[in-house]
Amino acid sequence: MERIKVKSIGVLALQGAFREHIDIIKLLGHKGREIRKVEDLSSIDGLILPGGESTAMGKLLIDFNLKEILMEKSREGLPIWGTCAGMILLAKEIADDKVIHLPLMDITVRRNGYGRQLGSFKIDGIFKGIENKIPMVFIRAPYIERVGKGVEVLGEIEGKIVAAREGNLLVTSFHPELTDDLNIHRYFINMIDR
Repeated sequence: MERIKVKSIGVLALQGAFREHIDIIKLLGHKGREIRKVEDLSSIDGLILPGGESTAMGKLLIDFNLKEILMEKSREGLPIWGTCAGMILLAKEIADDKVIHLPLMDITVRRNGYGRQLGSFKIDGIFKGIENKIPMVFIRAPYIERVGKGVEVLGEIEGKIVAAREGNLLVTSFHPELTDDLNIHRYFINMIDR
């Protein structure tokens, strides 16, 4: 039986729902590391930008001198996954907003695309490459309005793009860490070393 290579997955832990991601990473047999400062980024195999408040997270990236090194690590091929607010952070364009955080992925994101807190919901949806429908939890979720030609759409709900990938970058509007389904975390871990 082939042994899995244990990966070290960082989760940005400045603000937002980082603990749940770390718990799932450990459940899958890998190391989850909280990322708060530049030194924390050494020797990680992948990075998750969790849900939370994108404006606050974007400001903290600058305050903690993480913005430029994250841009550099992404260009070097580090797999990065943004969930909800993390998706907003990675977008090259945000509809109706001039402030761009980590303009790495060729997408335009609509912030709070499903409304505020009352617009939160859970639905089972299709994610390309995963056989069965998966539970998708949306909380004040954004969605993708436009994708560049190098971006692969991985999931749509009611005609709105909610998951996509461009090279080493993965984004989801929804929160897989708030369900018992481990498929999206496995998908991200499988992106490493490919």
